[in-house]
Amino acid sequence: MPDAIKRFALRRRESQEEEIRRLLLEGVTQTRALITQAYQGFNDARDPDLIESYVFEINALQSRHSYLLRQLKELDGAAAARTG
Repeated sequence: MPDAIKRFALRRRESQEEEIRRLLLEGVTQTRALITQAYQGFNDARDPDLIESYVFEINALQSRHSYLLRQLKELDGAAAARTG
């Protein structure tokens, strides 16, 4: 494969990874904001059913947050392996 094509393919892959990384970081930021809101709702709630719903919401958001962080680490690890 000619060098120009290799460089183009590499730049394209890097730009796709940058876009994925940006989206993952955006998701982490949004999820953190939602977790904060859910904790505020939990702290203000008085009804047992509503409290329970906030507990489930917080757990779900924490799972999403963990997933997004894992995806970021995998993406960064794959990029480091290719460059290192």
